[in-house]
Amino acid sequence: MKRLWIFGSAATAAFAATPAFAQASTINAADTAWMIAATALVLLMTIPGLAMFYAGLVRKKNLLATMAQSFAAVMFVSILWFMAGYSLTFSGDGAYLGNLDKLFFAGINLDSVNALASNLPESLFATYQMTFAVITCALIAGSVADRMRFSAFLLFIIAWLFIVYIPSAHWIWGGGFLAGMGVMDFAGGIVVHLNAGVAGLVAAYVLGARRGYGTENLAPYDLTMAAVGTALLWVGWFGFNGGSALSASPRASMAILATHLAACSGGIAWMMMEWWTRRKPSVLGIISGAIAGLGTITPASGYVLPWHGVVIGLAAGVVCFWACTWLKERLKYDDSLDVFGIHGIGGILGTVLTGVFAVGAFTVTKELPLGQQGLLEGNAGQVLTQLIGVGICFVWCAVATYVILKVVDLLVGLRVSLDHERMGLDITQHGESVHT
Repeated sequence: MKRLWIFGSAATAAFAATPAFAQASTINAADTAWMIAATALVLLMTIPGLAMFYAGLVRKKNLLATMAQSFAAVMFVSILWFMAGYSLTFSGDGAYLGNLDKLFFAGINLDSVNALASNLPESLFATYQMTFAVITCALIAGSVADRMRFSAFLLFIIAWLFIVYIPSAHWIWGGGFLAGMGVMDFAGGIVVHLNAGVAGLVAAYVLGARRGYGTENLAPYDLTMAAVGTALLWVGWFGFNGGSALSASPRASMAILATHLAACSGGIAWMMMEWWTRRKPSVLGIISGAIAGLGTITPASGYVLPWHGVVIGLAAGVVCFWACTWLKERLKYDDSLDVFGIHGIGGILGTVLTGVFAVGAFTVTKELPLGQQGLLEGNAGQVLTQLIGVGICFVWCAVATYVILKVVDLLVGLRVSLDHERMGLDITQHGESVHT
């Protein structure tokens, strides 16, 4: 017998248990167990992983405000995902957006599944995808650290989730037009990293540089905290990439292996670049290189061999180091924690290299029984397809982010005053501070 719960004026069937559950369900117990763990790992990436990573990289007077942004992203994005985000992303077969059939998780019960993951409870699939939306919005905070109003950040991520993240996630993962074109993004090179990086770049330009940028010492407050945050992100990434297989399968284990190797080679490459150019390998450089390797392998992780992961990580360490030093200086923007240089550039690089290294035998699905090969297997066209996907999402994200920021600025103002920036956001935005 079904119980109907009333939410506002909408009646939604929830958690209906039927005698036929055991016989009719396609849900796989092993896959479900792994994906519960993977979901926890991805949430771990934002809290406490990203919260600690970012907080350790800002100055002491902005530590709590930076952490608050990560926690706020978890809370607000999760509720919005429940209300409409999941439905607009993963229900329906529209080319550009889903439908409203799953508003407030309508129809999600004990034995319901989504056709995109029929081996999992739909409640688990929806929660797993929720954690991706959460960390994507939270990542952007690194570009505007030290100077954005908390109220402006909240309004921004609410609008950005619906205008940028949800459409692009549907285009690639929800059966939208980019998926139909053959764009490959296993775990978020475009959907997560490119989007967050491009949004961060636009936000850095719109807000302007931090007070004292280039003239004052803006060194990180606590690199030990940032290093611990990196470690949590690294471990959590196993759920991020391995979980994107949506099953406890060889594809998941290969994705985890490629992810780990890319993180290692990315950290080594960045360290060597710093050793060569600055004569000393910094801890900040080592952890930045590891994050670059993790972000860059993300779109390719479930499609490539282990040695491909090493090569992609090495490329990430070199290219992202260049982006965070030479390119950043030439383009004259203050991306506080290098979200664009690491995640944006890494996401673009990894998405293109997916078109180079993708192994046909690894990309076989029900929809693609023959798989999708990359350049090394004779399919040069896949690189072009990847570039088209990158270009479309880059332009959409950049334009939409700019418009959202301008509207938010009109409503509440984007940036704190110079006096408040000098005092620090912990005190001026939250009325508290760190005492040591």
